[in-house]
Amino acid sequence: MPSTLCKCGKEAFYFRRQSGEALCRRCFARSIERTVHRTVKREKLFTPDDRVMIALSGGKDSVALAHILSKIEKPYRTKLFALTIDEGVSGYREEGISITRGVAEALGMEHHIVTFKEEYGHSLEEVYALSREHGTGLLGCTFCGIMRRRLLNDMAIRLGATKVATGHNLDDEAQTFLINILRGDVARLGRAGVQPVKVREGFVPRVKPLRYIPEKEIAAYVYMKGYPLYERECPYVRDSVRDEVRDILNGIEERHPGTKHAIVNGSDKLMEALKPSTEAATVGTCSRCGSPSSRGVCRMCEVLDMLGLGSNTFINHLAE
Repeated sequence: MPSTLCKCGKEAFYFRRQSGEALCRRCFARSIERTVHRTVKREKLFTPDDRVMIALSGGKDSVALAHILSKIEKPYRTKLFALTIDEGVSGYREEGISITRGVAEALGMEHHIVTFKEEYGHSLEEVYALSREHGTGLLGCTFCGIMRRRLLNDMAIRLGATKVATGHNLDDEAQTFLINILRGDVARLGRAGVQPVKVREGFVPRVKPLRYIPEKEIAAYVYMKGYPLYERECPYVRDSVRDEVRDILNGIEERHPGTKHAIVNGSDKLMEALKPSTEAATVGTCSRCGSPSSRGVCRMCEVLDMLGLGSNTFINHLAE
């Protein structure tokens, strides 16, 4: 039976099955923050001259990221600010926007909000409706991921960021590894990790300070710090392959604690083995919009073509 006392003698707040540790509130929070701090320090994610854009969605991961970075980077005077992307999902996104405003205000953090509608001329709901009309067979999460990634990079450039920090956690990274294995995507396996293997022109480097923190622990940390948690689930998430992989991994982790850590640690080792070929890979530019891409036509422009929009909307956006 798990101990009810932390090693410091106080009542346990959280029990880590993979390590057998019982932790009180204070020790639990410190362990999370120390892990993030070690990751930042070991990987040299930031410098005092960096202007770091935090991708703040309002979900638990991004809220934890903003809170922890604000705390551990304060002595180094690293410049932090937040960007929230409103994809346009009615009945869901409004709650997240409200949370992000409260978090940014509480942390005294510069905060920007941008919408798919403003930048692309269409909300995610409108894009998905067009997708169904054109019979693309693609899911809402597919469009959201492609459009969000592009907009994060564009806004980072526009707002003068030198790094983009995202809230990807241990669960996300384990899921991504398995998805890439299932798809046979060796190139993406080589690009895993806390930060890019190689800095590429036109891309603002993205870093993942929470990569080694499990999702459950992040939820517990955010709850303990008194931040509100999203009460609604995105209506598109249950259709994705990631959701199926998440359920499979959670089932294995329940029976074999530590599996997710083992997968991510194995991913790190594989990434190191693939590092030479990843560094040697070249990235050109999209023939349609001119954005950096490893393909002749970037995925964003492909999606716009599928929707019958062409690339003009996005080209105009880049020219602003």
